[in-house]
Amino acid sequence: MKQVIHVIRKADVEKQYVNMLNLELDYELATLHDAISQSDEKQQEKSKQRLKEIHAELEKYDAFAVI
Repeated sequence: MKQVIHVIRKADVEKQYVNMLNLELDYELATLHDAISQSDEKQQEKSKQRLKEIHAELEKYDAFAVI
């Protein structure tokens, strides 16, 4: 029974983490949009790098799978 509870809790924590990553993804996309609008190449590169990191994390949790 303890193992079942542990698995459920782990899945819940992972789901919360993926939700947080999706929020961060939205924020970073908005930041990138602003940087493009303002022709801020330094911020554009910074945002693109963070988006790559977020993408890698989401792939790790199969967050792109169709639900």
